[in-house]
Amino acid sequence: MAKIDGAEVARHNTKKSCWLVLDSRVYDVTSFQSEHPGGTVILLKNAGTDATTEFKKYHPLTYVKQLPPGSDLGPIDPNTLAKLNKPKETTSSPVNEVDAENKIPHVSLCVSCPDFEKVAKSVLPHKSYIYASTSANYGLSLKGNLEDWGRITFRPRVLRNVGDVDASRKIFGHNSPYPFYISPMGTLGTINSEAELDVVRGAVKKGVHMVVSTASTRPTTQIADCHRAELQRHKGSPTRLFFQYYMPVDRTKAIELMHIVKEAGYKGLWITVDTPVLGKRTADRVLQAEEALAVGMHEEPTSTWETGDDDAFAPAMGGRPSAGQLSPHTTWEDLSWIRKEWDGPIVLKGVQCAEDAKLALEYGVDGILLSNHGGRQLHTAPSSLMTLLEIRTYCPEVIGRLEIFMDGGLRDGADVLKALCLGATAVGVGRPYMYALAAYGGKGVEKVTDILAEELTTGMRLLGITSLDQLKPEMVNASRLLNEMWRPDSFSVRSKL
Repeated sequence: MAKIDGAEVARHNTKKSCWLVLDSRVYDVTSFQSEHPGGTVILLKNAGTDATTEFKKYHPLTYVKQLPPGSDLGPIDPNTLAKLNKPKETTSSPVNEVDAENKIPHVSLCVSCPDFEKVAKSVLPHKSYIYASTSANYGLSLKGNLEDWGRITFRPRVLRNVGDVDASRKIFGHNSPYPFYISPMGTLGTINSEAELDVVRGAVKKGVHMVVSTASTRPTTQIADCHRAELQRHKGSPTRLFFQYYMPVDRTKAIELMHIVKEAGYKGLWITVDTPVLGKRTADRVLQAEEALAVGMHEEPTSTWETGDDDAFAPAMGGRPSAGQLSPHTTWEDLSWIRKEWDGPIVLKGVQCAEDAKLALEYGVDGILLSNHGGRQLHTAPSSLMTLLEIRTYCPEVIGRLEIFMDGGLRDGADVLKALCLGATAVGVGRPYMYALAAYGGKGVEKVTDILAEELTTGMRLLGITSLDQLKPEMVNASRLLNEMWRPDSFSVRSKL
């Protein structure tokens, strides 16, 4: 096959004809623009260029297999690479401009989880920070996540021997020194090329379990390989990997992905069920507009229902669907064929009411993750604590029969104890780990774990317990949340459930 001249590639730099180079091969992505998860703008920004480096920030290179047939035009002539265009600049500078000579604070100066966001904000590219921090609409779901932890207070006991404490907890039979785990985080490659592997390294070193995102930049198998290698380096580490699953619409691909995950050694399938469509992520919409203007797309977007085409203004980075996004047509009945293909633990990620918690039990899953997707999906969605209180009130039989996980807004290790008092198995932590990773790499992952662990064990002693099995509902006062919890109007919720 004849090699393609870089000058020829450079000429195809418009929406009507869009070529780019990936891993030394030329691809015509013109027909793919409407299907691209990140929208047209990012493709046009890189049209006529070697987009390999930018591509690898978001996807494994194997994703080129998802391009339409005929997209691969052949190899680029390496002697003509200088003739390619340079990528168009949009908004890539850090949120807070910092002098290159100024160093970030030493990691030891971060003594609580919120400290990492301040540092990360100063070093992350604008687009990456938007991805990490964005929330749905004008932020009330995220605000509720953060505030509800403080609306539950402890009822400590005194004069107890708390010299030695044991904070260990099992997740589906797998030991961990902590009742918290690292939540799934997508496209960490935008932070640095080693980011996802750094998380694995930090997790294994500290023994904390980790849920890996479908939207990871690194291939699922490569992350698992890194995990095995780290276990060899740190003998005795209990860290296990679980997999957060965005189900492909195509059932063949969905089954294929499950088999890849199983063969790679992941210990559980955490199916995301709160993304039939993506929520409105306001900061991403602003970023979309900025990027569209930067490549000369000045027209106001019309509504999708009017045109059937919103590809040019598809949500930027953090607001885009991942490859394999959960189909809006998926129902409870799909769990039957999923169970036939996956014989390990299944968790439904994104349960937000007592009715669905009971259905999860009836449909035979092994666990539920109470979550509103970090406040990024439904406007004014309930916090995971509010949902847990609903479950305790209206279908308490779920507690003890399913493993119950929670995430969203946790910033203090002591607050984990509140969730466990109310029946949770463990709590997921996401943004603090992402911010620490951005600022300090794997050392940041280790530091967040140490901070949460110290706050947790200090909280246990001050609460008057020495092991997590001593936690009881009466050790917390949740009356403020209970006063606002949903209640049936004039019917029996138990009969309705």
